[in-house]
This record gives sequence, structure tokens and C-alpha cells, in this order.
Amino acid sequence: NMQLTKNFHLLEFGCKDGVGVPSKYLDNVKKLANNLQVLRDELNAPITINSAYRHTKYNKKIGGAKYSQHLTASASDITIKGFTPEEVAETILELIKEGEISEGGVGLYNSFVHMDIRGTKARWNNSNKYKL
Repeated sequence: NMQLTKNFHLLEFGCKDGVGVPSKYLDNVKKLANNLQVLRDELNAPITINSAYRHTKYNKKIGGAKYSQHLTASASDITIKGFTPEEVAETILELIKEGEISEGGVGLYNSFVHMDIRGTKARWNNSNKYKL
């Protein structure tokens, strides 16, 4: 189990059905982990990765977007104990603004936050509880 950063292991980013991250996406997953590490250090709280890499079949099964960033191990859906999804999203946006983490997608949901490293700015709110 490869240690990607101080607090993140490769296994945490594998598909939920047990399929690991393909080696061709290793650079993506390392970059993603580095960005998550910055967020973890900022909030000083462990991050739970609900979903990161998804292979095409699994992504389809759960109704993920056809060209989802999850397919290339470039995205993670996360929760952080002690913080609302709104607080997590706000912190990510602040860190992007400060240039501490990569520009990418930030999506707010009722029970988690989507964060990806697509390199271009994308924002969406699929929550009816919180504001982005």
C-alpha cells in the first residue's frame, strides 16, 4: 500500500468495489492526495474519502457523469468530521484562491464535497441545505 502523502495511502483512492487505481493514473492520484493533504493540514482534521477512483462500469452503475473526473482518479468525494460540507467547500475555495491547492471542480452536496484537479474552474451546488 503506497504512502502518497503524510496521511494518505493509495488504497484509500481505489474504487469502492475493490478495483485499485490503475498505474496510468498514478500521477493524478498523487496530485489529488497532495491537494487533500493541504486541506487536511489547514483544518487539522482527518479526511474521509467516500469515493475517488471509479472504473467506467462502476461509475455507470451509480449514475456518475459520463466524463467524470473520478474515472481518471482526479476527483474525490470527501467528508471531514466536525465540519459541514459547506465549511469544507469554503475552505477549499479559500485555498484555491490563495494558490495553495490546484484549481479544479468543487461541488457541494448535502452530505459531502466533491473536489477535483481538472485544472479549470468548475463550481456547482447540488445541496438544498447549503450555499456555495
